[in-house]
Amino acid sequence: MSGANSVDEATVRRTLDGIPAPRSGKGLLEAGMVGGISISGAKVMVALEVDPAIGPALDLLKREVETRLAAIPGVEQATVVMSGKRQNAAAQAAPQNRHGHAHQHAHPPQVAQAKVAQVGTGAAPNAKAPLPGVKHIVAVASGKGGVGKSTTAANLALALQGMGHKVGVLDSDIYGPSMQRVLGVTGKPDTTAQRKMVPKQAHGLKVMSMGFLVPEDTAMIWRGPMVMGAIQQMLREVDWGELDFLIVDMPPGTGDAQLTLAQSVPLAGAVIVSTPQDLALIDAARGVTMFNKVAVPVLGIVENMSTFICPNCQHETPIFGHGGARAEATRLGVGFLGEIPLDMAIRVTSDEGRPIVIDQPDGPHAAAYRAVARNVVAALEAGGGPKRAPVIRME
Repeated sequence: MSGANSVDEATVRRTLDGIPAPRSGKGLLEAGMVGGISISGAKVMVALEVDPAIGPALDLLKREVETRLAAIPGVEQATVVMSGKRQNAAAQAAPQNRHGHAHQHAHPPQVAQAKVAQVGTGAAPNAKAPLPGVKHIVAVASGKGGVGKSTTAANLALALQGMGHKVGVLDSDIYGPSMQRVLGVTGKPDTTAQRKMVPKQAHGLKVMSMGFLVPEDTAMIWRGPMVMGAIQQMLREVDWGELDFLIVDMPPGTGDAQLTLAQSVPLAGAVIVSTPQDLALIDAARGVTMFNKVAVPVLGIVENMSTFICPNCQHETPIFGHGGARAEATRLGVGFLGEIPLDMAIRVTSDEGRPIVIDQPDGPHAAAYRAVARNVVAALEAGGGPKRAPVIRME
């Protein structure tokens, strides 16, 4: 829970425990199905840890929980995210606290074990349920924050759209969503009669972000299962329609969010964004390694903030170095997608919600992003990056 809230958490908990769990009939809290509760003003989000074997009952449960939570006085929006729960024998026998939860300190290892089991199944890398109507899902990732990944993702999406493609953008950074700012779009998404969220429209793109669902200054203090459940919901419970490309703006690093995406949908490939200096390249290499291990083709590396050109004298200065990403791509055996300069106009247009590809379409910076987009399409048509073994073996 974060900030000053008008909705009482105790009331939320009582409501949840008044809803019978499938099979056991116990309240959801007593049954140990509540993975987390987040309250922000009049918005309530609950993470439920469920057994996928329950099947069709999950949709009915989700609807009932959202309906009951929405009926609480003061609640304007109630959202339920679900994450799969695999219990081993030790977890099932674990002592429970007074709410019916197994001791929480035992939970993170269970989640880690589930990840290993999923990655190590030996299944083909694309043996995952596709998103209906979406042809190519491309992840834009970085090993660390602050390298301009979201700005790159937005401009890449707009450049692809300028080539005649239908494009959507998913901001999967639950802790620090920024696409609503970069693309200049706000407001709560509408829902269809089938209770799917309708993505917001921005500059012709379809956009979904956690930033539409919570206030911008809200700190999302969530653990892994809630994050993974929210990402699944923004992927599969959104009416994306027909898309040639869904660009997924990944959170920085190589954690739960990245693994969830890699294991949930058939990613066509990954674009790694890095600045030229050595410290950033070390983290970019980790990102390449992570995608290789989960058999997602790495389409290539983009060198962002490549050089600075003085707007007064046009002198070129490599503030963060230059050419490091190209050299690292060669070393790692992946493609090099292009260079994006360090320029105030790119920063200002992104802050104002009009990325430079549409704000200054005839300028050199927009041309640089369009070159990256063409290289991404070429890499996809060529079959993506180098193929790696699709199975991780962890003993």
